[in-house]
Amino acid sequence: MLFPELIEGKSTAVDFQAGFVSSDGGAVLIGRLDRSLGHVRRFCQCFTDYRDPDLIEHSLEELIRQRVYGLALGYEDLNDHEALKSDPLLATVCGKEDPLGKNRLRAADQGKALAGKSTLNRLELTPKEADAKARYKKIVGDEESLEDFFIKEYVRSLRKRTRQIILDLDATDDPLHGHQEGRHFHGYYRNYCYLPLYIFDGHWPILAQLRTSDREAAHGASQAVAKIVDAIRKKLPRVKIILRADSGFCRDELMSWCEANQVHYLFGIARNAVLERELAPTLELARQQAEGSETKSARLFHTFDYKAKKWPGEKRRVIGKAEWTAQGRNPRFIITDLPGEGRRLYEKVYCARGEMENRIKEQQLDLFADRTSTGSLRANQLRLWLSTLAYLLIHRLRQIGLKGTELARASCGSIRLKLLKIGALIKVSVRRVLVSLSSSYPRGHLFEAIAGRLRLKGSG
Repeated sequence: MLFPELIEGKSTAVDFQAGFVSSDGGAVLIGRLDRSLGHVRRFCQCFTDYRDPDLIEHSLEELIRQRVYGLALGYEDLNDHEALKSDPLLATVCGKEDPLGKNRLRAADQGKALAGKSTLNRLELTPKEADAKARYKKIVGDEESLEDFFIKEYVRSLRKRTRQIILDLDATDDPLHGHQEGRHFHGYYRNYCYLPLYIFDGHWPILAQLRTSDREAAHGASQAVAKIVDAIRKKLPRVKIILRADSGFCRDELMSWCEANQVHYLFGIARNAVLERELAPTLELARQQAEGSETKSARLFHTFDYKAKKWPGEKRRVIGKAEWTAQGRNPRFIITDLPGEGRRLYEKVYCARGEMENRIKEQQLDLFADRTSTGSLRANQLRLWLSTLAYLLIHRLRQIGLKGTELARASCGSIRLKLLKIGALIKVSVRRVLVSLSSSYPRGHLFEAIAGRLRLKGSG
């Protein structure tokens, strides 16, 4: 094909003779990181594979790598893997001994080293009662083990000198556009959705529990927190643990559990007439200060004890923020058993929980955690866990490989765009796979430095 008009005096020729070219040259970093840390290998231990070993062309670990790496690289749908199964770079990263697919058994599969959408779909749709007698779906994931996997990986990462841990809890809507199992209309979000529960420590995902939306945000939180705290204390028995969440988790059950198990809490608490009446004098003082200031705003704090009628036991400590701005009054309240000055607890500790919302957005927008479009709740939960594992890999890349670099605080989407989506020419020989990146890639030195940091060091 000729495009003579592009440069005056020169014709531009275009052909399809470049050989194997991939748009995901940075995938080698994900593969190297995962081999070093062993996350996918341990994730696969949560499955039982009933397939006949003599008939397997795609091992369980290869299937999970393909699906998880695909999410990390921006391929949200199983349909994308119909094209990806011919990509020798992804095949190499997934550990395929024959990345060109020359030795596939069926003639129709030759040249396609990786699994197609149907094989991956069977992995997701396998029911928990499947066994070796099942016709197609024979890889069974144990749901309890899969949930525990993320807790164990988090605890494994904790250093012995850790003195304090803050666990952020939040629930969010996962909109549904079909008739999935457990579909319910949520009045607050005004749509049909799931209501997954997330627990993070900073950027680290500890829990991603898919729930139906016919329940409140705090449903099951006490049980989930108990499991996580028990795992943490087996390794760090004296560590200080703080739960932090918005008013959706301000429930007597959860706070009473914390008080009985030496876990601190810092929750938002919804406004009501009693709280506002207690804060009224301080709010009036804030109004007076605002009217006399140049900014027309003032913020004061008032600490007092409070007990809702339906709570048994003693009163709890509430910190009220009495804020007056140019737009008027803006009272807010938090409840806590932590000691310390109210302003610091509100502004420095509680408000920092807003970062968790960014982590959820990253997972939903960049790692496609909201692609819960298959029919069963079990299969959609597995999709959420696969997305969470992809997020964990990107987080570990950010934590280990990007520390101190220009991308140290970049979002998952930015890391993918700037570091993973690199054009690469692939040449496969008997002894090696050569991945040639563009000479004009502007972050070549950064790429080399990251690769050095991700050197294989076992699965610790």
